[in-house]
Amino acid sequence: MRMEYHVPVMLTETLDGLCIKPDGVYVDATFGGGGHSRAILSQLGAHGRLLSFDQDLDAAANAFDDERFTFVRGNFRYLKNFLRYYGVDKVDGVLADLGVSSHHFDDEQRGFSFRFDAALDMRMNRRALLTAADVLNSYDEARLADVFFYYGELRQARRIAGAVVAARVAAPIATVAQLLEVVRPFFPRERDKKEAAKVFQALRIEVNDEMGALRALLVQTAEVLRPGGRLAVLTYHSLEDRLVKNFVKTGSCDGRGERDFYGNMMAPFAAVNNKVLVASAEEVAENPRARSAKLRVAERVGE
Repeated sequence: MRMEYHVPVMLTETLDGLCIKPDGVYVDATFGGGGHSRAILSQLGAHGRLLSFDQDLDAAANAFDDERFTFVRGNFRYLKNFLRYYGVDKVDGVLADLGVSSHHFDDEQRGFSFRFDAALDMRMNRRALLTAADVLNSYDEARLADVFFYYGELRQARRIAGAVVAARVAAPIATVAQLLEVVRPFFPRERDKKEAAKVFQALRIEVNDEMGALRALLVQTAEVLRPGGRLAVLTYHSLEDRLVKNFVKTGSCDGRGERDFYGNMMAPFAAVNNKVLVASAEEVAENPRARSAKLRVAERVGE
């Protein structure tokens, strides 16, 4: 395993939240470098089982040779189908470490980071068809503005979208440098990097349909987790965290859960922690990615 691929965030807190049973069945929905998965396996006994998902071929190289372990090359949005394929009906815990791994940011060829001039790709699954360049060069102005506003939370989303549409008339926007040339005039110098990161976040979320995949995953966890099973989700921006918070509280990603005759919310989960958990100052100092991490843990209530 290549340890430099990705450093797991809030590892101890996540394992505590999952409350791992030695003979349990667990899912790591975001395998990456395998840090969380390796730690889960270390707490499983001979009859325990772990299935770890990742749609990126690069992650497959980090898979373990362990009879208790199954690497699933696929998007976690298809959780239930893959579990059925591998003969699993119910599980005892699901972990999802959302967002982008440090490996993706550090790969100069993938286009996830504005630190390197590369083709605007941003696909987690390189078998997928849609790239960031496709979004920039084919979406109309209104649709682009929505991507920047909803997924990047950019105040000047409409103006940025207009500038992109105007610029691509002369030549397609195909590289990181070309995109930065278009969008940087809209950002104050002191906030240049932070605002550029929002543009890249918005495109990445759109290319990979990250919000749609997260909604699909959350809904399916309610179906596959046994009563008493744990759901642990690490989020890195407000869009993800809002969905998870709503789902844990109401059983619905939009926060409009069903209520019983007496007006009580009929949510399939109960929050384990009253407050969202964040990384310690010590961890943030060692791993900057942990700075924006939020961990929510919930327990599946009885059926």
